[in-house]
Amino acid sequence: MRLAGVTGRPFRLRRTVRSRMTLLYGALFLLSGAVLLAIASGVASVRSSMHAVQASAAGGQNAAGTQSALANADSRIAQLESQLAAAQHSQASLVTHGLLIGSLIALAIMAAASAALGWLMAGHALRPLRTITATARRISEDNLHERLAFTGPDDELKQLADTIDELLARLEGAFAAQRRFVANASHELRTPLATMRASLDVAMAKPEPIPAQTTALAARLQAELDKVDELLEGFLALARAQHGALPDTATFSVADLAAGALAARAAAVAARELTVRCEASPGGVLVAGSPALISRMVANVIDNAIVHNEAGGWISVSAAAADGTARLVVANGGATLRQEQVAQLAQPFRRLGADRTGSGTGSGLGLSIVAAIAAAHGGGLDLTAQPGGGLEAVITLPLPRPGLPPGPSQSPALTGAPG
Repeated sequence: MRLAGVTGRPFRLRRTVRSRMTLLYGALFLLSGAVLLAIASGVASVRSSMHAVQASAAGGQNAAGTQSALANADSRIAQLESQLAAAQHSQASLVTHGLLIGSLIALAIMAAASAALGWLMAGHALRPLRTITATARRISEDNLHERLAFTGPDDELKQLADTIDELLARLEGAFAAQRRFVANASHELRTPLATMRASLDVAMAKPEPIPAQTTALAARLQAELDKVDELLEGFLALARAQHGALPDTATFSVADLAAGALAARAAAVAARELTVRCEASPGGVLVAGSPALISRMVANVIDNAIVHNEAGGWISVSAAAADGTARLVVANGGATLRQEQVAQLAQPFRRLGADRTGSGTGSGLGLSIVAAIAAAHGGGLDLTAQPGGGLEAVITLPLPRPGLPPGPSQSPALTGAPG
């Protein structure tokens, strides 16, 4: 239902359970009141008609009496009785009409009162459901170890709350098992990878001449081992971020993190002859969170801008704060992309392939890690395809609350996983 407001903009009435219950209560009261009013009005009309008929019959009997000396007097009395009956009938009709009008007004007032009482009663009845909804939303957003613990009679609402508690317990167990699996698998895989790397180093360190094919194979294996290490680091970071594990929360400058990441990648920037524009003032735009995870997030988005760029292209980095939110904007040149393609890049293992990068490098986890870390800190990632080619990544993070300990002025940039 749309109602035109004062400003001319359409107003949409929310079809909530409370509004539907209020309409139901009001309609039922209005219907019962209308039926009662119709019955009362019908009874009053029947009684008035019967009285008029009786009066007319009495007058007729008196008019047909004997033709005695009292005929004229009887005729006058009958005439007066007929007039009195007509006056009584007219007065009864007026009283009935007035009663009907008053009943309609009373019905309208009581309909409005019943709607208001229905609204209040519906709100009172649905208050436990609103409490359950708000608590379940807070638990799902913050932590899964809490429970609704709804207290009250053993009714449908109590059974619903207990069912949600059981669901939260199963979800907590599933998420914990997933975290343990990812962490254990990543750590367990490090041992054979380290053994393989050590074996390659020992084989390449022998004094006798090494065939060129063996040297090329060893270099290729080393590169693949580096990619596997990078992938494992990405799995660990993604698992920590997706489950809200934020160790060592502190306040620090996201601009300093961006400057440190760019400085650590100066060789890669120079190799591709990229032009870098940095509009992030040192020490400005403070954020709160895990320095390790946010450093990884900033490193990943800058790695993405370097790798998925064209030779001789450009990179723009800016940081600003507005409306209680810190914004880190990293844009880069490159091939022209479609927005529907870009919207999928924040999902794990989504890449645009060699057509975008020219090399087909990357594990497909970089931007998904950025999105997960930003979401774990209460922010988000927005990717936009540039009209002239390239990509703009906007990271939003909430500004720190007072009382958090200060972090390092510049955290070391972590090696990212280009996506």
